[in-house]
Amino acid sequence: MIVTVTLNPAIDQTIFVEGLQLGAVNRGTAQLLNAGGKGVNVAAVLADYGLPVAVTGLLGSDNPAPFEQLFARNGMRDHFVRIPGATRSAIKLIDRHAGLTTEINLPGLAPSPAALEELEQRLETLSVASHWCVLSGNLPPGVPDDWYARIIARLRARGCRVALDTSQAALAAGVRAAPTLVKPNLDELRHLTGAALSELPEIVAAGRALLRHGIELVAISLGADGALLIDRQQCLIARPPRVEVVSPVGAGDALLAGLIAGQVTGLDLAARARLATAFALGVITRVGAQLPDRATLHAYQCQVSVAALEDC
Repeated sequence: MIVTVTLNPAIDQTIFVEGLQLGAVNRGTAQLLNAGGKGVNVAAVLADYGLPVAVTGLLGSDNPAPFEQLFARNGMRDHFVRIPGATRSAIKLIDRHAGLTTEINLPGLAPSPAALEELEQRLETLSVASHWCVLSGNLPPGVPDDWYARIIARLRARGCRVALDTSQAALAAGVRAAPTLVKPNLDELRHLTGAALSELPEIVAAGRALLRHGIELVAISLGADGALLIDRQQCLIARPPRVEVVSPVGAGDALLAGLIAGQVTGLDLAARARLATAFALGVITRVGAQLPDRATLHAYQCQVSVAALEDC
């Protein structure tokens, strides 16, 4: 089983417009509401691929219906801790004319110490039967920056593989706890290192430096330019074909889900790179964390270029 942890879930409100104008009245052409949050997105993609998934984290007790419906529809085991209040909204304004996405992320609910303790106990129980635990997203108000780091240490001690996808202080603390896999995007890596990282060799060097903490695989998402995968033996760059992007939201989550799905199903690193990039392509060509049919997914895999970087 794979467990995903989402401390700061959101109800994603995606609004499509044609030519967004600030300070003016804009007319939307369509709207979608989806249960979201990074860990929820990872879980939805993994479940869509047919892998057993359990979800946990912190969920507002005032508006859990969109999440509960998603979990039931995808066969995801619900172990979320309900806390008082409403789960936040995350607004995505997609300007199809300009090809730009503007996001407005509202703050999440601040959990009580008792809620965090209950969540940690549930994770302890779930880790017994879990091959992977995925820690995704920013920490909500009131949760200490080292929370992920402490959880990583506890999970690794129980023999569970851990993937970390977060940012800023939580990422800096988390990498020192040696998760199995860490997946920063380029901006997150720049913030972590304090360097501009404008050239590919600099990005590769920054990724390799993370391995010194005991991390087994560093995956650096590069947006439309693909992703870098770096372990102790090799460094690969996966480049996707050009596709029509419907929404870039959730692409990094799908990439992470594909890397884990590839590891669980026994693929080598190059094949995992192709599968993960195909997952990301599948998500950005539609709205919501769901994959296309297997034939389309396979076609994307065949179009992904994977090359070894000899100088890394």
